[in-house]
Amino acid sequence: MRRGRAAHPHAAARRRQGHHRRRLRQRAARAAPRPATVSGRALPPGVAVRVCAARVLDAVMHRGRSLKTELAQALPDLPDPRDRALVEAICFAALRQRARADAALAAWMPRPLPRRDAPLRALLHAGLAQLDPLALPAHAALAATVDAARALDRPHQAGLVNALLRRAQREGLPAAAPGDAWPQWLRARVREDWPGQAEAIFAASTQQAPTWLRVNRRRTTRDDYAARLREAGIEAQRVEGLPDALRVDAPVAPTTLPGFAEGDVSVQDGAAQCVADALAPPPGARVLDACAAPGGKSAHLLERDPALRLTAIDVDARRLRRVAETHARLGVGEGARLLAADAAEPKAWWDGEPFDAVLVDAPCSATGIVRRQPDVLLHRRPSDVDALVALQSRLLEALWPLLAPGGRLVYATCSILRVENEAQVAAFLARTPDASAQALDTTFGHASGAGRQRLPGEDGMDGFFYAALVKAG
Repeated sequence: MRRGRAAHPHAAARRRQGHHRRRLRQRAARAAPRPATVSGRALPPGVAVRVCAARVLDAVMHRGRSLKTELAQALPDLPDPRDRALVEAICFAALRQRARADAALAAWMPRPLPRRDAPLRALLHAGLAQLDPLALPAHAALAATVDAARALDRPHQAGLVNALLRRAQREGLPAAAPGDAWPQWLRARVREDWPGQAEAIFAASTQQAPTWLRVNRRRTTRDDYAARLREAGIEAQRVEGLPDALRVDAPVAPTTLPGFAEGDVSVQDGAAQCVADALAPPPGARVLDACAAPGGKSAHLLERDPALRLTAIDVDARRLRRVAETHARLGVGEGARLLAADAAEPKAWWDGEPFDAVLVDAPCSATGIVRRQPDVLLHRRPSDVDALVALQSRLLEALWPLLAPGGRLVYATCSILRVENEAQVAAFLARTPDASAQALDTTFGHASGAGRQRLPGEDGMDGFFYAALVKAG
């Protein structure tokens, strides 16, 4: 026994998990929400919600900020979790239905709002989203949104907000093609790659995704956890072909799930859960997760086989801390080695021992998860795709030599663009004589070159690409 090692193999993991829970409680206590204010004066909760949503939307729509980052910074200022949930719902609905709101404002206003009125435009998007698609009680939504205009130091425009929202209440928002929210260059690429499915892809991107759960089989069974959900008033569906998955069609906050803090369950889309099935490492294998953050896929592998010798790498040390927190919550961290490093530069971190299985969940355009990250459509540029394709190629080239003969590398993305998926894998196979593709079945979606492509919304899942590559020998 090594010096200082606990006698029981899981004692250290339990201590780490307990320490992780204590740190979360302490952090929550230190970050107690502050009353929402504007210019030092407290706002009524309903008004504070609309002000918060407008500020987040303004940052995302007009200043190129990330929706996830802006929400993470803004939501702690709202003391009531129901208000935080409403802000999140308003922002997602506004961005998913942005094309319809833009059509309404273009039709109903005599002239476009100038750039200096970007905060007002964001508030109008928040107001329209409350009426359609969220269908909140109109009186409360109108009154609070008009008051939010005053709270944002725009009392002279409160009448305009009131008039536009009342018109929306009477007439509804005008129709807009779902693809109108996509930038023209990206819309053209999707139609070129998926001519028969493009309109369905665009339509799926405007819908709210179901909540997919992954049950931690080291702690409970899927059937037992489904029964606990029913006792909590949450209906969940088992999904054939996904042995750890439950699908909840109604929105649910992760922290309200039974046993979430204890690590009994995680939130992970069904398409992402399929990655573990595509990799399927042998028992006790040496495994590399080359782009590991935020840690859901490596945790899933460790839930299935605690004996895996897993190395998880991410280039961002802050994101790697999220991997450690995920592993600690789920009680699977004892089998993992975490490294903050560039996976494409293995000379700096590889110990020379080959891996039996390698997962390359590559950085990509995220075009398969627009419904979860609607701000992708605002921020993505053609040059981004070119840079991502080059990075994906570099990762494959650098990591293939680390795979043992007979080993398996799974290349996955949450993209639907063929240049990142089918064409990327075809180019790699053409230049790599000892690599061959292993067929995946229809569980993983449509045949797409040497891999499989699931499109957004199919079986309620995100868009995802998978290719399994085997090394000769």
